[in-house]
Amino acid sequence: MPQSPPIPGAALAAGDPAADQRRRVALRRMRSIAVGLLLFAAVVYLLTLGQDGFLGFVNAGAEASMVGAIADWFAVTALFKHPLGLPIPHTALIPRRKDDLGRSLEEFVGENFLQEGIIRERLIVAAPARRLGEWLCQPANAQRVVDEVADVAAIGLGKVRDEHIESLVLEALVPRFREEPISPLLGGLLAEMLHDDLHHGLVDLALTELHGWLVENPDTVAEVIGERAPWWAPPRLNDAVTGRIHVELVRWVADINDDPNHRARVALDSVLNQLAQDLLSDPGAQARAEALKDRLLEHPQVVSSFISLWEALRRALTTSLEDPDGAVRRRMLTEVAAFAERLTTDEGLRERLEAIAADAAVFIVDRYGAELTTVITHTIERWDGREAAARIELHVGRDLQFIRINGTIVGGLVGVLIHTVSVLIG
Repeated sequence: MPQSPPIPGAALAAGDPAADQRRRVALRRMRSIAVGLLLFAAVVYLLTLGQDGFLGFVNAGAEASMVGAIADWFAVTALFKHPLGLPIPHTALIPRRKDDLGRSLEEFVGENFLQEGIIRERLIVAAPARRLGEWLCQPANAQRVVDEVADVAAIGLGKVRDEHIESLVLEALVPRFREEPISPLLGGLLAEMLHDDLHHGLVDLALTELHGWLVENPDTVAEVIGERAPWWAPPRLNDAVTGRIHVELVRWVADINDDPNHRARVALDSVLNQLAQDLLSDPGAQARAEALKDRLLEHPQVVSSFISLWEALRRALTTSLEDPDGAVRRRMLTEVAAFAERLTTDEGLRERLEAIAADAAVFIVDRYGAELTTVITHTIERWDGREAAARIELHVGRDLQFIRINGTIVGGLVGVLIHTVSVLIG
């Protein structure tokens, strides 16, 4: 993976000014305390210089306190700058060695955090599936999830324009349909439908609807048939013939509908079976089916039909998504509540989901862990050394001042102890 070269002197991202000001005030306060202790130790040392007895112990403690305070001041200051501006070796460590520190930090994070065992252990302890289930069991939280998903979905649907659908149809769907032979697909689908008798339900539905329409619309049937009667036929004869045809047509459709073994049904089954076999094995039938498919795909109405269908679907979905009491939102809320209930009661489901989450996290770390930790090195390499030292000191300098304070106090105690030993030996 190519890496961008570091940018010398690149500025750090600006932090929160208010938080930085609070840190700056706290750092100055702790520095003042550390300096104050050093000055106090110096004053005590001068006032007790050359004294014996109890004051001799005080003088020794003050002297050691000054040594400890100055030594620790040097150590803390050497992290961020040269003490007193003098280029003493092994000082100003952060500005000079920030790149090495960045690489060390990268290795530390990679070796101690981005490891499969650690990730799986933390996910087991965190129990994200159980927590998610408990959180979703709260009606307000479930409603919030549904509202957010519905809002995002509605916005996403609104971003899809007609030209997007047109491009999808013309550049993706139509070429794919052209390449894919439709005859085996249609033949196999039709054969499966016939094998499972799925077409009988469609035939029954069509016959029922047709019978009802014929019974309720005799005038329309008579008009259609009468238009095809000879011009010279007497009207009364035409009416009698069309009436008889209508009666026989209604009776014939009723007979087919009532008799599962009617000859028309058998003939239809035979025709459909033959069509399925032809689509699967007859080159002529296959060629005709492909030609029909190509004519349909070339028809300009295909794109407009897709767009019209999409527009209708989008309007229906968007309207329901934007309605707080719409059917889609209600269904989503029901499904979320059911999912939350399963998460809290089904331990097997929780284990499966957490295993999937752990596998996904491990996959991401294995595949992109190096890139993730490299961000640390690249970021630190882009920092300006002095500014980086100043910002780090602003964040941790207050705590480091305790080293100076402790050095002053501990140094004084050690000085008193050493003076005590000297007096006892002497």
